[in-house]
Amino acid sequence: MKSDIQIAQEATLKPIIEVANDLGLSEDDLDLYGKYKAKIHLDVFDRLAGRPDGKLILCTAITPTPAGEGKTTTNVGLSMGLAKIGKKVITTLREPSLGPSFGIKGGAAGGGYAQVVPMEDINLHFTGDLHAITTAHNLCGAILDNHLFQGNELDIDIDNVAWPRVVDLNDRSLRSVTIGQEGEGVERKTRFDITVASEVMAILCLATSIEDLKARLDRIIVAYSKKGDPVTAKEIKASGSMAVLLKDALQPNLVQTLENTPAIIHGGPFANIAHGCNSVQATKMGLKLADYCVTEAGFAADLGAEKFFDIKCRYAGLTPDAVVLVATIRALKMHGGVVFAELKDENLDALAKGLENLEKHVENLHLFGLPVVVAINRFPDDTESELALLDEKVKAMGSKVVLSEVWAKGGEGGVELAKEIVRMCEEEKPDFKFLYDVDTSVREKIEIIATKIYGADGVDFAPEAEEAIELYTQNGYAGLPICMAKTQASLSDDKTVVGRPRDWRLTVREVRLSAGAGFIVPVCGKMMTMPGLPKRPAAEAIDLVDGKIVGLF
Repeated sequence: MKSDIQIAQEATLKPIIEVANDLGLSEDDLDLYGKYKAKIHLDVFDRLAGRPDGKLILCTAITPTPAGEGKTTTNVGLSMGLAKIGKKVITTLREPSLGPSFGIKGGAAGGGYAQVVPMEDINLHFTGDLHAITTAHNLCGAILDNHLFQGNELDIDIDNVAWPRVVDLNDRSLRSVTIGQEGEGVERKTRFDITVASEVMAILCLATSIEDLKARLDRIIVAYSKKGDPVTAKEIKASGSMAVLLKDALQPNLVQTLENTPAIIHGGPFANIAHGCNSVQATKMGLKLADYCVTEAGFAADLGAEKFFDIKCRYAGLTPDAVVLVATIRALKMHGGVVFAELKDENLDALAKGLENLEKHVENLHLFGLPVVVAINRFPDDTESELALLDEKVKAMGSKVVLSEVWAKGGEGGVELAKEIVRMCEEEKPDFKFLYDVDTSVREKIEIIATKIYGADGVDFAPEAEEAIELYTQNGYAGLPICMAKTQASLSDDKTVVGRPRDWRLTVREVRLSAGAGFIVPVCGKMMTMPGLPKRPAAEAIDLVDGKIVGLF
């Protein structure tokens, strides 16, 4: 079998101007980044303001396993399948982070014959958005530390600085650092987060305009004074220059799939740390340019989908029409206790046990009042008995199974899923609702997510978390939505627990405030905001051979 990068490199791409023309855009609406990438000007919104929105389809997944689920592949394949049946469609995805690309996951542009291209560019520097976010974030840090060094006019408590540095790589050695040593500044302890966990990333993805971007940057809390008052990016005079660095990055990026259907790829917050959705600008642009906009939320439905609904849709005024829940029989058997080496063997008992994980995610999605279809990425070793059991159990959950073969067949392998999506949008009326009222207390919102979505019996708050909640409440931030930082590998806060965990309690060890992005971040269990590299990182297999990138995925 050809690798993903081989398939991508052999693809015949259309000039991006032609892809844009198919959407009703002209060259004047674009900033070109070579022949196959472009940024879409934000003033396109003004011209399209009177056009009705298309249907919004969310792709999410069961709890991820080493067996793989294929959420992005399904998203891309579904969009190509919709095009196959004559629908005007666009897919909107997140930009991959260099951390996973060189770490454990590899590239993130789909797979097989359901990819977005140019694959190497998308997975590496792309149009420079993540670099702009990294630089804007670290500029704020530099200005903050310079303020401390130059006399500290705002009387900042150096032991209560909230703004870390960021880098778009997995580097555990930077989780805790001491800066300003040997007289080169004010010596203090700080940390690095990965860029996709930066509040600047979240702000870029949630901003509805340049003006909203600037207002959100102004509100970033970088530290607290010795009196306990918050100090903002505006007060240290950093937010204006940050906005300048982000001006071009705010424009959505236009590329294409292997079958030349349009794709907007913009923003890349992780769903296990941040809110895990592509930008509001990208999704709203997609809804104006096409009849169907297929988007995704990171990791499983307990993380990405919940945050898509309760944070992104709340702030952007979006109403989804249907949800695709992606799974594989292999992954379900892993949730049933099967080890990786035995996944090809038929095991109905393990499949039945593993289906409890899928069942919980279906239940969760129904809490939001949305119709759900279960898309199964089919593998050659899936047996007819396993498929029959899956179909029976999913029907009992009030949903339907559609087999997807987009990895091997591209858009043709997504036609049945596309037809089901069209049927759902035409026949089933969503009754979309949020999980919680933002005016509920911070503790109660966390407890609602933990008990209703994760299935916990309750929540245990560390003393530091309790203190932070009290401080944020006193300062008027209690009405913000919640963005949980939790392992993606389990419904619980313990990454080793698969399936549907029962009889457990969620531990919140600290609570952070992202005032500019507009959410509160409880950090659960052993969750880290700076990942580390595995023993054999993907970077070891990546190389440049005769001018061509190899090993990226």
